Amino acid sequence: MGRDVRNICFHGIGAPGRPIDDDEARYWITADEYLRILDEIATWPATVISFDDGNASDVELGLPGLLERGLTGTFFVLAGRLDTAGSVTTQQVAELGAAGMRVGSHGMDHVSWRSMSPDVQRRELVEAREVIATIAGDVTEAALPRGQYDRETLSALRRLGYTAVHTSDRRLATAGAWLQPRFSVTRDDTPQTLVQAALVPPPVHRRAALEAKGLLKRWR
Repeated sequence: MGRDVRNICFHGIGAPGRPIDDDEARYWITADEYLRILDEIATWPATVISFDDGNASDVELGLPGLLERGLTGTFFVLAGRLDTAGSVTTQQVAELGAAGMRVGSHGMDHVSWRSMSPDVQRRELVEAREVIATIAGDVTEAALPRGQYDRETLSALRRLGYTAVHTSDRRLATAGAWLQPRFSVTRDDTPQTLVQAALVPPPVHRRAALEAKGLLKRWR
């Protein structure tokens, strides 16, 4: 505990294989830019890579890039999109484990995990995990869809035994902490912008503001 960790999260690479809205399009990057970013972050200390949304590009483009560089990552899968156009198949999820990658849950339907009803909470946190576990084995980590959460969601995730929960709060994480903030890569990012965001220490007031924002989310 105590060491800073840089969590870098990718969403989509290349051309989407399904319709996406403008907000999601912000998180899709070109294959060339993905490789340039990988080459940069491969030189960083204490850096963890993950992929959200279970897009087919995770396996078709993301996985080969990791393997070529001797890197590993965690792939957070959406159970409700398995075997649908543009998304990973059950076979591909199994291949991730065989390739030495970790697989976690991103829920069922990519809905907000704030203010969930009991039925939605069970579908997102329990049933989705069960679906993914039948393919990938034990699922111990979750990533929050849309980066949204509240105190009740975090309490439920703890009760259910998740060992780590990954957010989209754009700041450094602490090694071994249960809650893991991540830097989500957007189409506006370059290797240089990520260096500035993740390697250059923010001013004290900026770091305090980011930590306060995360604290507010955890207690509302």
